[in-house]
Amino acid sequence: MNGSAVTDFSLAHLTALSLPPPELIRVAARTGYRTVGLRLIQVTPQTPGYPLMTDKPMLRETRAAMADTGVGVFDIEFVKIEPTTDIAALEPFFAVGAELGARYVVASPYDPDLSRLTDRLAEMCDLGARYGIGTVLEFFPWTNVASLPHAAEIIEATGRANAGILVDTLHFDRCSGTLEQIDRVPASRLPFVHVCDVPAERPTTLEGLLHHARAERLPPGKGGIDILGVLKHMPPGIPVALEVPMEALTREIGPEAVVLRVREAATRLLDG
Repeated sequence: MNGSAVTDFSLAHLTALSLPPPELIRVAARTGYRTVGLRLIQVTPQTPGYPLMTDKPMLRETRAAMADTGVGVFDIEFVKIEPTTDIAALEPFFAVGAELGARYVVASPYDPDLSRLTDRLAEMCDLGARYGIGTVLEFFPWTNVASLPHAAEIIEATGRANAGILVDTLHFDRCSGTLEQIDRVPASRLPFVHVCDVPAERPTTLEGLLHHARAERLPPGKGGIDILGVLKHMPPGIPVALEVPMEALTREIGPEAVVLRVREAATRLLDG
């Protein structure tokens, strides 16, 4: 990676999830990020989502923060595709994403019926196409789409050009991903990447996996993942989003200091 890639750093909302979108954008500007990802749909009962689809005052504040800082919105999240997910009901989510200039929506595979999951993803892609937004599928070791090759099969089966895969370096590692697997995925299916680090030792329980994923990761270069190896096999110039929740450190030094520490660590690693 060279220095030009640093300008593409996006701040994933999970890194500082306690910050509402307007504040996240202003913090991102102060700490050297070009864009942000916004969590507009709540993922767990214990963590916030910020429904700009219905919260019009916060939407106005978000747009004002973007105008004031020049920081854009790169992606919005987080759609858990479950057996009962109604894709048509997501239209306000896509519409506000388009209003903010988001390029991608992040979805995840929580339907054990893979045929239905594929159909729902195709529906999401069709909905997104009306708003100029792509859909990326993020895979996890605790779901039934638990590898890059499997995610690639699902995405290709949608038959949609605006379907992609979001590789997160943590999940890729925990799913025992290999660099050769990346090489077999068409570059057009890998529009951006989530980067973080974690200790090399893999948790042996679901609780441990979820703890690392949702609460305690490490800045790039501070753990055991071969981040540079992964990035070298990604499409050239791929945008990098930093998703590094560190809840204990955030309580100690605050979210802005954590966000800065993460960006500085990533800069050192990628420019080293």
